[in-house]
Amino acid sequence: MADVIALGETMLRFTPFSYGRLETAQSLQVHVGGSESNMLVGLARLGLDALWLSRLTRSGLGAHIANALRAQGVDTRRIVWTDDDRVGTFFLEEGSPPRASRVTYDRKGSAMSKMRPADLPLDLFTPGGARLFHTSGITLAISDEAAATAREAVRLAKAAGWQVSFDFNYRANLWTSEGARAGCDPVAAQADLLFIPLRDYVTIFGADPASTGESALADLRRRYPGATIVVTLSSNGAAAITPEGQVLQHGAVEVTPIERLGTGDAFVAGFLYGYLTEGLTAALPWATAAAAWKMTLPGDLGLLDREALADLVRGGGGRDIRR
Repeated sequence: MADVIALGETMLRFTPFSYGRLETAQSLQVHVGGSESNMLVGLARLGLDALWLSRLTRSGLGAHIANALRAQGVDTRRIVWTDDDRVGTFFLEEGSPPRASRVTYDRKGSAMSKMRPADLPLDLFTPGGARLFHTSGITLAISDEAAATAREAVRLAKAAGWQVSFDFNYRANLWTSEGARAGCDPVAAQADLLFIPLRDYVTIFGADPASTGESALADLRRRYPGATIVVTLSSNGAAAITPEGQVLQHGAVEVTPIERLGTGDAFVAGFLYGYLTEGLTAALPWATAAAAWKMTLPGDLGLLDREALADLVRGGGGRDIRR
């Protein structure tokens, strides 16, 4: 039995050193990154059983991704390997204000974008096979085949009695706000847990840019009455509302950020860890601690530390040198 099974694409990320420009870079850092697998790495490092479903090209690049996830404790035995297609990549040009960071995708025709419902391991989707299934809007956006696979995985998970978690995870480079709303709605309607940043709520649902966390939660509860909905509020922390109307809030942990990529995935990992091990009231403290911790680390993966996060949840800090 796995605690959490997630479906999604993981890519190789290439980044110039020292905030350099791609057009003049002579060498690039290599990282592994994908929303669902970033989150699974966080869960595995916190001590839960995490299994990744995806499709990868059998090559050195595909092996690099699988090895990186396996090294952090993620179960990669159910990867669908293929000799066809390619491994998706993306390029991050890190900026510092006033120059914004910029992501360039090179993922068209990737192996995961051609994963079909028939590729899902049906023997996994049984009562007791897992506690929770997770996917994101990115998986729905990369192709019609991937979206159909995600929808079928959600159907199978619900039929098996698992909980379903869904992160809207809007990417403007992949689809429009209207496409995201239409594409995400069928999955969100079946989810038990929903995650969305306030900025994505405004974009996807065409809401007032001045919307507050409170108004977003109220609107989303009307749209998805069966789910516990979590809205992240950037430096103001996060808030959640249950189907019964219980509202929970937690402030952000003070942090000096090193890198922001993967922060939302770490937040979800922390939330699911707290939720599955201690209950809903513990979820937001673990989530905000995990998000802050991730921002102190380079790369996309959620290299979380359970002891350090527990200290943050208890109100401790990380300003002193540990000797």
